[in-house]
Amino acid sequence: MKNITFFEKQLKRREIFSGGAVNFRADSIRLPDGKTAMREFMDHPGAVAVLPVLAAPLPKLSRRWTPQSGFPYDVDVILVRQYRYPVGETTLEVPAGKLHSKNDPPAKRARAELREETGYTAASLKPIMSFWPTPAFSNELLHIYIAAGLKAGKTRPDEDEFIKVERMPFKKALRLVRNGKIRDAKTIIALQAYQIMRTMRKSEHKTTKR
Repeated sequence: MKNITFFEKQLKRREIFSGGAVNFRADSIRLPDGKTAMREFMDHPGAVAVLPVLAAPLPKLSRRWTPQSGFPYDVDVILVRQYRYPVGETTLEVPAGKLHSKNDPPAKRARAELREETGYTAASLKPIMSFWPTPAFSNELLHIYIAAGLKAGKTRPDEDEFIKVERMPFKKALRLVRNGKIRDAKTIIALQAYQIMRTMRKSEHKTTKR
């Protein structure tokens, strides 16, 4: 098609299910060619995910460590293991949670989820990216953060959450992605995005030394 306008106008909004976590809608819309159609999708308030990073055990560093200055030092990450009923398997993931509403500040929710699921609080919380996990059938927008300057504390999971906190080298987490042991999308994206940041930092470090 030439000169197509990529827009679908809502004609009628219809909620077909309202749940405790998400809602489902079946909206009538007008297509770019003027025809009408139905769009069934999950109406989601949004979510957050946090990649907690810590300096790996090393001799005393010559300067203060931050996620952005992570190169050339190795880091550990904090992940959580839990059973996911929809897929029928135990998964290894970054700490994450749903926004309580579409007006819930993502950064505030990220700090809360980090504390509840891992017990850690963060002195630094930096956004990496926001993305749509499944835009074909959900309007969920997921915000990913890096947490650093971590201080350990007591976990506070929800009553129906059973979580095991695991600390591991960042390199091991990447290896688990490559061999298919980590299959959760937000976790894969968070780990690979952080790897890109470290690679860029490494390149900048080399350029500065020249």
